[in-house]
Amino acid sequence: MAKILLVEDEMLVRELAFEDLTDAGHEVTAAGSGDEALAILRGDQGYDVLFTDIRMPGEIDGWQLADEARELIPALKIIFATGLNDDAGWKKPEDRMLAKPYRKDDLLKALA
Repeated sequence: MAKILLVEDEMLVRELAFEDLTDAGHEVTAAGSGDEALAILRGDQGYDVLFTDIRMPGEIDGWQLADEARELIPALKIIFATGLNDDAGWKKPEDRMLAKPYRKDDLLKALA
């Protein structure tokens, strides 16, 4: 299973995604902002997947976080989630985009 960094500013969405991912057998660390997630990645570069919201409070959004994360972990897989039509920053064909609200099945399919 994958080691996943989950980044979501909405607490209930973050908790539900955390539960769905851990129930599926993944090792998950949750962060509430891009700034918090970047600090986590700087301390531990052993993540396989970054699952991040795009629009978040703080200094960096999901696009910027993905760019910084790729500098630290070039092989990192990235899944973006958004409630908006927000694909302007989507840069790599292997990245995935989930529209909110997404279902557990959609999330697990994006991880596959």
